[in-house]
Amino acid sequence: MDVVLEAFDRYLFDYVYATVLPANSNFFQYDLLKDSYLASNATLDSIASNYRYTPASQYVSFPPTQYAYQSQWARDNIYRQAFSLYIITTLFGTLVYFLFATLSYFLVFDHATFNHPKYLKNQISLEIRQTLTSLPLMAIFTVPFFLLEVQGYSKMYDLTSEGPGWWYNILQFPLFLCFTDFCIYWIHRGLHHPMIYKKLHKPHHKWIMPTPFASHAFHPLDGYAQSVPYHVFPFIFPLQKFAYVLLFVWINIWTVLIHDGEYVANSPIINGAACHTMHHLYFNYNYGQFTTLWDRLGGSYRKPNEELFRRETKMGKGEWERQSREMEMMVREVEGGDDRTYLPEAKKEQ
Repeated sequence: MDVVLEAFDRYLFDYVYATVLPANSNFFQYDLLKDSYLASNATLDSIASNYRYTPASQYVSFPPTQYAYQSQWARDNIYRQAFSLYIITTLFGTLVYFLFATLSYFLVFDHATFNHPKYLKNQISLEIRQTLTSLPLMAIFTVPFFLLEVQGYSKMYDLTSEGPGWWYNILQFPLFLCFTDFCIYWIHRGLHHPMIYKKLHKPHHKWIMPTPFASHAFHPLDGYAQSVPYHVFPFIFPLQKFAYVLLFVWINIWTVLIHDGEYVANSPIINGAACHTMHHLYFNYNYGQFTTLWDRLGGSYRKPNEELFRRETKMGKGEWERQSREMEMMVREVEGGDDRTYLPEAKKEQ
């Protein structure tokens, strides 16, 4: 994230901090950090001038303008970094969510889903509202990981010569997917424990027939818990900086793809949209994120219904009725009752 932070500093934050917290301001007159510097006869101007620019990457850099040296909070100020990373995480997460969920909604998602008996009243607006509530809170818990990375405590590297070797530039991708797939399987399965499910994971299972906008519609702690393996990985294994950014974007895209209802991959290995639809319908199956491996080993794999892969039966009344009957039994078993308001029922009442 240091490269991303450097870019935001160059084109946005340097000017903002120089304007809001100029070096000659007394805004933080009683700030402990300022007091420590003043005790050593330092001035706020010298605090700002102590900053020395070092590019975050040898491949691309964003040299600072004069604004980088005109704020009380220099670029290497840990409070500034934390706040900036929070803004970046929230804005970037929101942008990626709306961009790819919207593209999927118009280009991929089958709008016939609106007629499914288990599609909720006002579902898309509810999904978006849940997401916009959760993302800023999830960012609070995520920032410490990014801050530690920027401060140099992770095993991320820039040049190939700084990593294990050229071969690892390729190996890091399957290693990342395997590690996170394993961890998320157990985290996700744990979220279905009766003592946890209703408090944390049920908000995401409100969507029986999800749309792409349900992809990030979690309880904040639920979404954060399932993201932890992504952030822990570079503290355990080496990871190239740009590979990390690429993977971060890909994870968000994949999260949208498995909620888009387009059942392309009838694969015994890939945990695609069909497998994840089984999870939303029947709750206690297919916890995996990318593959079916850990579900198979853990005894929680459920093969998607063959009808999902044929257009004439995928949205057929018979398949929907079968899904609804079994889903209702699972809801009684897992939740004790169903407090959802479904669109077809709401139309009948009108």
